[in-house]
Amino acid sequence: MSARSARRVRPTLRLRLTLLNGVLLVGAGAILVLLAWLLVRDALRPTDELLPGTTVVLTDGRTLDAGQWQRQLVDAASQELLVKGLLALVAISVVGVAGAYLVAGRALRPLHQVTATARRLGEATLDERIGWSGADDEVAELAETFDAMLDRISGAFEAQKRFVANASHELRTPLAVMRTEIDVTLSDDDADLAEYRRMAGVVRDASERANGLVDALLVLARSEAQTGRRLARRAESDLAIGTANALSAVSREVERIGLKVHTSLRPAPVVGDPGLLDRLAGNLVENAVRYNHLHGRIWIRTGTDGERSWLVVGNTGFEVAPADVPGLFEPFRRGGQERTGARGSGLGLSIVRAVSDAHGGTVKAVAQPGGGLEVTVTLPSDGPGRRPPDRRPGPSGR
Repeated sequence: MSARSARRVRPTLRLRLTLLNGVLLVGAGAILVLLAWLLVRDALRPTDELLPGTTVVLTDGRTLDAGQWQRQLVDAASQELLVKGLLALVAISVVGVAGAYLVAGRALRPLHQVTATARRLGEATLDERIGWSGADDEVAELAETFDAMLDRISGAFEAQKRFVANASHELRTPLAVMRTEIDVTLSDDDADLAEYRRMAGVVRDASERANGLVDALLVLARSEAQTGRRLARRAESDLAIGTANALSAVSREVERIGLKVHTSLRPAPVVGDPGLLDRLAGNLVENAVRYNHLHGRIWIRTGTDGERSWLVVGNTGFEVAPADVPGLFEPFRRGGQERTGARGSGLGLSIVRAVSDAHGGTVKAVAQPGGGLEVTVTLPSDGPGRRPPDRRPGPSGR
């Protein structure tokens, strides 16, 4: 027997509900008929109170012993009750089963709509919804839940499309720059060594940008793949050490711009992937330097209360509207705008959020009055086993 035939003969939910209702209805009717039969037999005992040998005279003139007359009366009443009761039971059962079949079909109709919608779903039909408008019952709750799931899936698809489009744009830009520089230089018959050196420098910068973007995409994918799962690597780390290393890596840029750095790096132990945690600290520090202004300020704090550890990185810079702050954690968003052409790939805070989620932590950003941003990352000190309470770590010193 094929799989399709097996599915065809399998009892459906509608059939099972109908059979259950029929069994209950027939069983209850049979019990009622049996009880009525017993009650009638017990009630038709008029001669029990008469003296032995008492006779009765029937309308046709016959004389019968009272006991014999009683037996005939009980037998006739019982037989009539059983015949009519069974006929009524059959009629009620047929009507009840048919009604149950119709009611079950009507009640399960939204499930068929859910199934049909799910079968039609595709990338081009994610805008379809059930839109159930019937009674506010469990079926309506299922339909609403299914519609909400479709909303989330549709949003995820749209976000994925934007991500792919932005990633393609970001990768295409340095490649186009390299190709243009190479083509222009090679087509110039008078190009000298200095021109080729200039072209090589431009190509190198563009290749470094493309390589940095690819590295950032790999880190983002690696972080998001571990969100909600067990980390591939778990080791004891300290956010303070990772932050100090990140500051050392950008020290020349800090001196060139003339930034004032205020630090309070107290031990902030966490358990997790050391590479991802170092990347988290590095991205926050690099963003604080990259999006600052000349002679601006950076303030960095780390610490722990035993249950959670935190890293706070703040900086002066251009003004960020509070409404744009949530968008900063989306890929390829810089300062609340998509692909503005600013330095960097626009993946820094996206990676920070992904790493934080992978370690069971939280991250939030606050726009600073007069410009700049302060980002706070809070992670469990004992790893991603539980999510820490949403409390800010101490006073906001700047």
